[in-house]
Amino acid sequence: MKLVIIGGGHAAAQVATSLRQHKFDGDATLVTDEPVVPYQRPPLSKMYLSGDIGAERLPILREQAYEGANISLKLGVHANSIDRDTKTVSLACGSTLPYDKLILATGGHARRLTCKGADLAGIHYVRTMADTDAMRGEFDHAKRIVIIGGGYIGLEIAAVARKAGKAVTVLEATDRILGRVVAPEVSDFYTQLHAEEGVEIHTDKLVTSIEGTDRASAVRSADGDRYEADMVVVGIGLVPNTDLAASAHLDVLPQGIQVNAHCQTSDPDIYAVGDVAWFRHSFYGREMRIESVQNAVDQAKVAVEHMLGNDVSYDALPWFWSDQYGLKLQIAGLSQGYDTLVTRGNPAERSVAFFYLKDSKMIAADCIGRIAEFMNAKKLIASEVPVTEAQLLDERPFKEIAADLLG
Repeated sequence: MKLVIIGGGHAAAQVATSLRQHKFDGDATLVTDEPVVPYQRPPLSKMYLSGDIGAERLPILREQAYEGANISLKLGVHANSIDRDTKTVSLACGSTLPYDKLILATGGHARRLTCKGADLAGIHYVRTMADTDAMRGEFDHAKRIVIIGGGYIGLEIAAVARKAGKAVTVLEATDRILGRVVAPEVSDFYTQLHAEEGVEIHTDKLVTSIEGTDRASAVRSADGDRYEADMVVVGIGLVPNTDLAASAHLDVLPQGIQVNAHCQTSDPDIYAVGDVAWFRHSFYGREMRIESVQNAVDQAKVAVEHMLGNDVSYDALPWFWSDQYGLKLQIAGLSQGYDTLVTRGNPAERSVAFFYLKDSKMIAADCIGRIAEFMNAKKLIASEVPVTEAQLLDERPFKEIAADLLG
């Protein structure tokens, strides 16, 4: 079997790991635009930006691991097109790769500003090592940083910048930070946390222009307010890289590449995994695209197993994490559609778990400094056992509470 993998993130690296575990004896080639082997992206807005870890610690696997899995690497090479009739991938370097199976792990790119001044120097995005490398060159000297977007990327960068002694302002277009992914009570927790650490957060601030001559010097919002900046960082979402799939006439939506439960696209010999895949989650009963390391890894495992002849489907429970000011937020499940929120612990003490219930069953949990709650919440969500607020607020160790609920 000839396999081609296109991508340079966690999903692509997991394909390599899974191939080795399954003793794959075919020929495989991994193609990525970036000039380095697939690497971890979460540290880019945290420890790599701060300088706590160097580039040598970012690779998920060393080059020798790809050799051991019989995978040829084509680094810094762009995949131009897919010809499904001849089952070949054309590369920008002029060569053509034949395939029997193809795995698209193309991920996404940072959504760009479109307002006036968006092309000025001094405006940065965080998606690749090159992005963070470019930002670090200015980060050390910047005194005032304006961050556009109050999602996880923006808040993580805000935390790093405050630790480095910068004056930090976060501008969020909606009425609260993290509004798409957490309850208002969790938004309030992080608003308070950042305020205590010295970050200015302004909500309902739609950015309409970036001021400056040669480089960005201020950000202007729709209400006329102006925020001076030595540097601007933008974190306003991810756009899935679907162009390659769309040009090959696969089923593609604005949200991502459509795949089935086996991570197959509309062409059964082509799979799509990770940030670029749009799929129906069997547990939550709706279609979605998940941007997380866990999803990328688990979908890559499913794609490889199915490609090798095993009848497997993707049904893993989503989980995520974020690090800010030394506090680890661990998220289990997806909270959309909850009808009850239960708060266990004291937010003022920076140790708290927020449990999301729907029809008396737990569907998600946001756990801050509460690893026992996180680990056991995953079990409770998967089990779909009925739970009550009183049970979740029992003062016993949460492990004991979960054990009783699970029987």
